[in-house]
Amino acid sequence: MTLRKFFFWLHLGAGSIAGAIILTMSVTGVLLMYEKQIIAWADRGGYRAAPPPGVTHLPVETLLAKIRESQPEIPTVFTLRADPAEPAEASFGREKTVFINPYSGAVLGEGSNKVRGFFQQVTGIHRWLGANGEGRAPARAITGACNLAFLFLVASGIYMWWPKKWSWRNLRPVVLFQGGIKGKARDWNWHNVIGIWTAVPLFFVVLTATVMSYPWANRLVYTLTGSEVPAQGGGPGRGPGGPGGPGGPAREGGRRGGARGGEGPTFDGIDKLWSRAEQLSPGWQSIGMRVPASPGAPVVFAIDLGNGGRPDLRSQLSLDRRTGETVQAETFSSYSLGRKLRLWMRWVHTGEAGGWIGQTVAGVASGGGAVLVWTGIALALRRFRGWLTRRRSSARVLVAQ
Repeated sequence: MTLRKFFFWLHLGAGSIAGAIILTMSVTGVLLMYEKQIIAWADRGGYRAAPPPGVTHLPVETLLAKIRESQPEIPTVFTLRADPAEPAEASFGREKTVFINPYSGAVLGEGSNKVRGFFQQVTGIHRWLGANGEGRAPARAITGACNLAFLFLVASGIYMWWPKKWSWRNLRPVVLFQGGIKGKARDWNWHNVIGIWTAVPLFFVVLTATVMSYPWANRLVYTLTGSEVPAQGGGPGRGPGGPGGPGGPAREGGRRGGARGGEGPTFDGIDKLWSRAEQLSPGWQSIGMRVPASPGAPVVFAIDLGNGGRPDLRSQLSLDRRTGETVQAETFSSYSLGRKLRLWMRWVHTGEAGGWIGQTVAGVASGGGAVLVWTGIALALRRFRGWLTRRRSSARVLVAQ
């Protein structure tokens, strides 16, 4: 058996076993392609409005007080954006987001729970096949293993595609769609053409998913770059570039805190601290403040200089509540090479690191992955049927003899 044939059978076996799960992850990946933009449009699109001429937004303390007047819970995160037409935003954990007119303090309404709920369900299927509770751990193990198989399929597919002789005659059937063909020839043509044109983005989409799926792969990123492996629970999801909202860290507090009742903290001195955060972050596009749980706790600001998909443009700033002095400032440049790479991976996986163009490339690659599974399974079934036919023919010949 030649090396190419050996990889062919491994490729065929891995695709046949993991194909259904890979197809599910690919289809849901396409559905999640523009999740960020769709949620933003559904949440804030109807609340955008040009500000009155010469009017600036109300003090943050005033806006927070008006939120407390209208809501029974205490917000966990408060966010303002540099775009003057954007509403202010108060998050109450993952469960609720309320939008406020920053110039009048009027509560405009909540985010679109239906749209958010749809994407949460799709994300649940993408990550753990829609399982809940204790079922998520084994489901995540299955998707992780199938993702690892997908990585092998992409890499081995490139190897098997590599032509023995580089000529246009050999390349044309595998790099261009052929018209007027059906059945096995069509499936083979589509499998090769889509495979070669999506190989590079698919490789990075699947590779980054592997790192996010397995602790050993996550540690390997740090080890290969000579960086200190972070303690368990202190990984890249924390700090700038984490998977939360603007800047990441503020949303971390929202997830942990959830909605809180009672009298809650006071907001005295927040305006001074907010102004300080703005001064230390020229060019900011959004600032998310984790609402302090106690008067003595530092106030944490998550600052984003970009569109939310660039970890190198995110930072976290902690200010002393009493003095306004900097307690801690975390920027992308202060991290080790291993952590920088790990932070990029979440956004490379979704394509958000490249803006809407990157999201489109990642989404198209995911769609290509779905077609690869479909055509691959079709080719495998055709091969299996051909093997059965040959075996039956051989059996009839033996009986006739």
